[in-house]
Amino acid sequence: MEHNETGCHPATEGPILCINNCGFFGSAATMNMCSKCHKDVMMKEEQAKLAASSIETIVNGSSSAAKKETVDLQAVPYESKYELRVEQRTADSDAVYYLVEKKKEGPIRCTTCNKRVGLTGFKCRCENMFCGTHRYSDKHDCSFDYRGAGQDAIAKANPVVKAEKLNKI
Repeated sequence: MEHNETGCHPATEGPILCINNCGFFGSAATMNMCSKCHKDVMMKEEQAKLAASSIETIVNGSSSAAKKETVDLQAVPYESKYELRVEQRTADSDAVYYLVEKKKEGPIRCTTCNKRVGLTGFKCRCENMFCGTHRYSDKHDCSFDYRGAGQDAIAKANPVVKAEKLNKI
């Protein structure tokens, strides 16, 4: 009787776990999913809509009579694991935008021995990462042209100075 007077209802169940079994708690507002799973589902739905509209544009062609659907890019949820790419058709058609999942970056490893280097790795001029053992160019078969780079540096530092020819008196 006390519950009816205050308007409170006793809780029949405890917290609801996410329906994707990720271990977090869900809510009715997010379809019994946790916020992360709900965001992922919404992102997949938006990608499906974008893909369907781009496929429809390809099938129907890019004529001016065809119905063109514009998508507000700021309305599309954006996370750091996705990147926006632009596909340009021809000069007379519009650009097509789509979201692509970025390649997952793993731990930084030595290119030669595949040892994890983390923050202590050395980046060579050949744009590869190496451990302390393979950091020198003679230890990892470096493809960078040190001789050519040295010659270019000397040529820039010492420009050719040639005086004009003097007229004899």
